[in-house]
Amino acid sequence: MLHHLDHGHGPPVVLLHAGALDHRLWTPQVAELARSRRVVALDLRGHGWSPTPDVPFRHVDDVVALLRALDTGPATLVGISLGARTAVDVALEAPELVDRLVVSGAGAGEPDFRDPGILDLFTRWARAEQERDPDAWVEIFLRLGFGPDRALADIDPAVVDPVREMARTTLRRHVPDGPPVPPTPVADAREQASALAVPVLAVVGELDWPDHRRLARELAAEAPDGGVVAIPGAAHYPNLEQPEAFIALLREQLAALIGAPTAHVRETRRIQSRPRIGRTTGTKP
Repeated sequence: MLHHLDHGHGPPVVLLHAGALDHRLWTPQVAELARSRRVVALDLRGHGWSPTPDVPFRHVDDVVALLRALDTGPATLVGISLGARTAVDVALEAPELVDRLVVSGAGAGEPDFRDPGILDLFTRWARAEQERDPDAWVEIFLRLGFGPDRALADIDPAVVDPVREMARTTLRRHVPDGPPVPPTPVADAREQASALAVPVLAVVGELDWPDHRRLARELAAEAPDGGVVAIPGAAHYPNLEQPEAFIALLREQLAALIGAPTAHVRETRRIQSRPRIGRTTGTKP
């Protein structure tokens, strides 16, 4: 079984972290959500304290098995990046386990990256992996998470340092002797997005890479009941860079489940966020 936290009581919320990270990504949200909800924050296989894969597997199968074992019933799935894609996969393959999706930084299925800047980073990231250079691997990974328009030195260390530590934990625990077995993607997930039977809210960090923003918007446009909310002052991890705005957004979505119509979610909105105390969250001058 996947490693997970299970806190609080009430309608369930399942938190799915981004690639190379773990359940600690959700530290700013768990306690607040657990005041009125059952909150499950898990580590996907090959991440955090879950097992290292040694045979072919799919993240969706692991998550479905966990939710059934925990008897969560229909849950709100909240995911970022890899966690967002996995949440969509769960909604497609086990729709009885999902009542709403809140996703950020990804769409359905394997991403098709096009932006030259992010493609160059992926090339450098693969080279760092081939050369077994963990420091370079982590630093390039951080660039992928904080967008194209800022230097890491310009971002609040209280945001960057936990992400760096989670990535290092992944390397120490799951990649000591080389890359683990990669997950098998869900076939045709992107083509199935129009069959999603639950409301989908795509959260877009305005400072994220263009491809990440595009993929999330495409998912919202394809879903029968989809919408987009943009969060300024945040890139790939809006829950870390703008935690107050993100938790307020989650509260709104969870409240909408209690007998309220969901049509308002179809509006594309930009919410206000409060700059974090510390270094700038804007673009460099």
